[in-house]
Amino acid sequence: MKFKAMLMDGDVLRRVLVRMSHQIIEKNKSVDNLVLIGIKTRGVPLAERIAANIFDIEGKKVMMGALDITLYRDDLTDIADEPVIKSADINIDVAGKNVVLVDDVLYTGRTVRAAMDAVMKLGRPATIQLAVVVDRGHRELPIRADYVGKNVPTSRSETIGVRLTELDGNDKVDIYELE
Repeated sequence: MKFKAMLMDGDVLRRVLVRMSHQIIEKNKSVDNLVLIGIKTRGVPLAERIAANIFDIEGKKVMMGALDITLYRDDLTDIADEPVIKSADINIDVAGKNVVLVDDVLYTGRTVRAAMDAVMKLGRPATIQLAVVVDRGHRELPIRADYVGKNVPTSRSETIGVRLTELDGNDKVDIYELE
C-alpha cells in the first residue's frame, strides 16, 4: 500500500467522535434505552470512546457490548481456510433497546449486515443504528450509516486505514493506494 493522504489526525478524530456522540443522544432523545455494540476490532474502542463522551455529556453510563462477527460472515472462505472463532461479549438483553453498532469504516455493507444478523439472534431491538468514522461508498447492500464522521468517496484501488491509540499507539485516519 502506498500512502496518499491523512484524512484525520487525533484532534479531528476526537472532535468527530464528540459530534457523533451528541447526534446519538439527540436522535435517541435519551440514553436510558441505548446499547452501544462495537464491531471488533476497531469498533470496540470507538464505542468505548463514544460511551465515555455520552457519560461526560449526560452523566449516565451506556450499556456496551463487543461483537466479533467472524461466525456470521458470508465470506469466510475469502478470509481464511480455517477462521479463528472468537466469542462475543454481549451480556445485554437487546430486546426493545436502541442498538447502535459502531465500526471504523463502512464499505460494501457486508460486515454491517453480518453484525445485524448477529444482533437479531440475541433478541429483537427497537432499532438498530450504525455509527462509522468513515463512509467510503461502494455499497453492495442497501445499508447506510445513521452517524458518519466523514464521507470519503474512494476508488476500489484505495483503502482507508484507521489507527487508534488503544490498538496502534496513535490516532489517525489515512487513505492508501493499493499497489
